[in-house]
Order: sequence, then structure tokens, then C-alpha cells
Amino acid sequence: MTEAAVLDPQERFLDLFKSEKYRQRISQMAISDKTSFVVDFEDLLLADSPLANSLVKTPDEYLGYANRAALAQLQIEAPVYAAEVEVVKVRFRGLPETIHLRMLGSAHIGKLAMVEGIAVRATPVQPMVTRAAFKCKRCGNISYVDQPPTPFLRAPLACSDPACQRKGIFDFLQEESHFVDSQEIRIQERPEDLPPGQLPRSLNVKLVGRDIVDVARPGDHVAIVGVVRAVTRTLPQVGKLRVFQLHLDANYIDVLSKEPEAILTSPEEEEQIIELTKDPWIHRKVIRSIAPSIYGYDHIKEAVMYLLFGGVPKHLADISIRGELNTLLIGDPGTAKSALLQYIARIAPRGLYTSGRGTTAAGLTAAVLREQGGGMTLEAGALVLADKGVACIDEMDKMRPEDRVAIHEAMEQHTVSVAKGGIVATLNARTAVLAAANPALGRYEPYRTVAENIALPVTILSRFDLIFVLRDVPEKESDTKMSEHILNIHRRGATPSEAPVPSGILRKYISYARNIRPVLTEEALQRLKDFYLTMRAASETEGSPIAITPRQLEALVRLAEARARVACRKKILVEDAEAAIAIMQRSLEEVGIDVTSHKLDIDIIMTGKPKSVRDKLQVVLGALVEMERETGMVEKAALLEKLEREYEITISEAERFLGQLVKEGTIYSPRDGYLKKT
Repeated sequence: MTEAAVLDPQERFLDLFKSEKYRQRISQMAISDKTSFVVDFEDLLLADSPLANSLVKTPDEYLGYANRAALAQLQIEAPVYAAEVEVVKVRFRGLPETIHLRMLGSAHIGKLAMVEGIAVRATPVQPMVTRAAFKCKRCGNISYVDQPPTPFLRAPLACSDPACQRKGIFDFLQEESHFVDSQEIRIQERPEDLPPGQLPRSLNVKLVGRDIVDVARPGDHVAIVGVVRAVTRTLPQVGKLRVFQLHLDANYIDVLSKEPEAILTSPEEEEQIIELTKDPWIHRKVIRSIAPSIYGYDHIKEAVMYLLFGGVPKHLADISIRGELNTLLIGDPGTAKSALLQYIARIAPRGLYTSGRGTTAAGLTAAVLREQGGGMTLEAGALVLADKGVACIDEMDKMRPEDRVAIHEAMEQHTVSVAKGGIVATLNARTAVLAAANPALGRYEPYRTVAENIALPVTILSRFDLIFVLRDVPEKESDTKMSEHILNIHRRGATPSEAPVPSGILRKYISYARNIRPVLTEEALQRLKDFYLTMRAASETEGSPIAITPRQLEALVRLAEARARVACRKKILVEDAEAAIAIMQRSLEEVGIDVTSHKLDIDIIMTGKPKSVRDKLQVVLGALVEMERETGMVEKAALLEKLEREYEITISEAERFLGQLVKEGTIYSPRDGYLKKT
């Protein structure tokens, strides 16, 4: 038996606390007015591994030894402060093994364990009594009772005064009792740890102590070290149930970095990642590695690549500028939109997939739920859980309008504000949104604007940096290649051309590259500026539509930053700016072209109406107002005739414009066949 093992456990903990590192931490407690300090479990393991093993197996006993040793050391380091402190809490962080929530079971009851997950719910912080004072109603003697870790207050059985010893009712003295802050949170399995087709498991965690409450908010990724407990419910007139529920009494909570997780990599994988950063054709390889089973769509895969790597967010004194990109895919049925979205949700370092049909506003943002005790708690939704990741929203057009409104704020401000049930909170939702929608008429009509093709409000359309149309157009050569590709997959059971970068490495490469913060070089800045000013200059002449707005300029910067990140460059080069301009032009040409004048018109996305339509609506309204001055009520047939004769607007077109004005409430029909301005 070693000399360390012979010593009292309290003395063995004291040996560790006498080291320079922990003497500083204990001294710091007095300066910062704290009653706890953190011990790295690794240090204890190196200093005394049998003691570390005993702590894991019987934490209740050994945490007591550690706390008493810490108090003894505090009395040496800061005797004046130690006189005011009754208990010092030692908090251990970084156990060697993390236990998955679904692996937590009866074998772990009463042991120290570390779990990781997402905080999905948090109660308000409430005071909890640890040492209760009770006054005897007969003699006035005050008895103190240390409270066990149960939800119910325990009173003394009898008066502690030997002369009295009366059993019965006692008065609880709030002023004489000792309270600590407490909070309950619920953690849930991370989306990336979830086996396919399984429901996420959750675990309730009890936090006690002012230094660990209110540390984690819904949506945060947390690592918690604590003692696993099992509790059961008692049914009236029946007794206690045999089945127990697990929960965790937290000893330490750590909010993991909000950046994409530092995914563990082997030395071989690190070499592969470093090798990829030096590859001059890295952009081409990454594009070919995104959903290789889906044929074609190179420009869409390029846009998805930029979305995965993302731009750099900027936090200024007055505003915050988002770094994440938002992309919308509008496509005919059978164009592999859902398959692409589900692949991206898997490959992103933090990805979530949701379909519009079964998605509510509360499910996307945050829900306020009533607790069993009557209080209200906040539960994070999909956009909050995907913070610093990618949220893939399929069938966006099928969402109810009142639910769709919920994502406005998250897409531009990257926050989710909640004001329900007495809870007013703002949660982070720094999420890149990749959405897919079907055209309202089944297939995309090229002779109608994007706003007419899709049942989405322009307020949401304008928040997408890139919008692409996936059209299913019969074309002999491409159909031949696609049919061969699909049939080969079915014959071989594998993708004919394997991805240049395996999906496991690609996920880790994205996580690695997102830590780089590239900056614009003078040449790249000038190229973006020239393009923007050229596009704006085309709109300066009277009657020309506006081709681009500052919102698109910000999107261009994000795209250029994302492209530089793919190559792990710290500077944005001219080639990055050129690629960003090319993909933006492709998007604008697909959805931002006025189908009547064939000119780029950003108002199609921003307002839903191109300038040519707005001008004609103005003409129709002007003619109606002019006739109204003369006749009072305007006959519809006479107005249609006048529009065709004087303004060369066909009857069918004029009918459509009048229908639009009636729908908007600008004009109305007082009686059949007549019109009047509202």
C-alpha cells in the first residue's frame, strides 16, 4: 500500500490544494467573494489516481473530504475571509469519460459522472433552504435542521431543549435559516449524437450555488459534472412506485464554446485536414463532395458550400452584422431538394432538419411551458438549438403564415425574442437557414415573378442572400446523363463517382475552417465596390428598375469571406470577390429579372412587384381616379376600353391589375360591374 493511500483522504486532498496553482485559486476566492473554486480532474488523477477513483465511485463521501480540505487551506491563505465562510465547495471539471445521455442507467446511480447535451429548458433561480431554523411554540427554543437533498422541508421531530422535548408544530424562522440559490435545467441529446430515427433523450439537472445557477440558457451546449440520483414518485393511498427516474445533482457546469464544436480528430485526420488546406483545387473538391449521389446542380452545391463555411459576424458599438448566409431553393417536384437538405443537416457541425408541415412558431423559436409546480419555464426551439449551425427548413411554403412570421427576426437579427407568460427573454439564434419550397402552382412558371410563383411573403424572400430555382426541364443530353447516374447508383448500391473528401473529414474540415476570420484585401474591396456601383449606375436613369441594394452588397462580402474560409486563407483575394459576384449574378438572373422588360429588378424580391408592374398599376389607378372625378362611380367595361385605347394595356392584363388592386384594398366594387377608389 502506498504512503498516499495510508493518509486520511482529507490530507490527500490538502496535498493537492497546497500546490501553487490551487493556492492561487483559493486566495482568489477571498478577492472575488466566492465560496467555491474549480479543480481540474486531470490534476487529481495525476497527483493521486486511487483518490480520483474513490471520488468517482463514492462522490458524496469524498466531496465532503475535499470541501473540508479546501476550508482548511482557505484558513491558511485568508484567515479573515475563512472566518465568515461556513462551507467551501470544490467543483471538479473535465472527467476523462463523457457518458451519453442514452447510456446513463442504474449502474451510474450514486456515482460522479459527466454528461454533455443542449440545455432546452431552464427554471427561474429560486432560493432553497439548506439549514432550516424552527422555533418551539411552547418554550421558544430554536432548533436547526440540516435539510436533505429532497424537495420537501424537514422539521425536527421534537424540541432540542432537554427541559421541553415537546413534539408537535414548530414555527419556521426564515431570518435564522440559511438559503442558497437553486435552479433546474433540462438537457437533451445533441442532434449530431442522435441515432437515426430515435427520439432525443433528456435529463433533469439540479444546480445549487450562486456560481453555477443562471450560467446556461436554453440553446446552450453544456458539459455537466454531477452525482447521478434516482427518485420515485409517491402516489396517494398506494405508496412509492418501483420505477425510479434519474436526475443529476450538478457539481460543475461548463457552457461549451459557441463556435462549432472542436470535433476530436485523430493525428491521421489532422494530417488530411492540413493537406486539404494546401490543395489549390479545394473549392472544386468540396463542391464535388457535397451530396455526391445527387447529380448536377454545381452552382447550388457551390452556394451550399458557402453557407456551410459562413462569413464573419461583426459586432459594432451600435449594431451587429450577421455572418451566416441564408439560401432558398424553389423547385419543381422531384428535384432532390429534400435529399439535399437532409444531407446538409448531417454534414454541418451543428445541423437541424425540420419540415414545414409539422413545424409551429413555438417549435422553431421558443416555447413557454407551465411547470408542475405552477411556474413558467422557457424551452428552446429548432432555430435556437441550431445556434452557430445550419437550420434546414423543408416545405417552407406549407407552413402556416402565423408560424412563418416567427423566423423573420432570427434570419436578420439572429435572435429570438420571447414575451409570454411573464417571461421576457432574448435568445441567440445565430443560424444559417437553408430552406426549400415548392412553387404555388405545382411547377415553376418562368413568365411569372418569383413572388407570384411561391406562396411566401416578400418580407421573408428579401432576407435570403441567395435564391435559386430548380426547374425540371426535359433536355436529351442532361436527361441521358442523369438517368445513367441514377441507374448506376441502384445497380452498384454506391455513388458512381466517390466524393474526393469523405463526409467525416469534410465535417471536421468545416469545423476547422470556421475558426478563421478572413479580412478584405484592397483589391477585393475595390472589385466588390466597382460591381456594386456599376449595377447601381444602371438604375440612375429615370424609369430604370433598381438592380441591387446594400443588402446584396453585404451578402457579397459574406460570400467572399466564406470562399476564403474554404481555402483556409486569412485574406480575401480578388478571385474570392469574382466568385461571389458570379454566384450572386446567377441568383439575380434566376429570380430578379423582370419578365416583361427583361431587366434586373431587385424590387421583385424586396417588394414582390417589378417596376414595370408598379408603373402599369399606377397608370390603371390614375385612369380610374380621372374617370371617377367625371362620373362618380366608374363602369368597369368603360375603364377597360379606355386603358386599351389610350394606354395600350390589353383587357386581360388590365383585368389582372384591377384584381390585384381589389385584393390589396386600393379599390373596391360598390356594385356589380362598377369600381371606386377606397
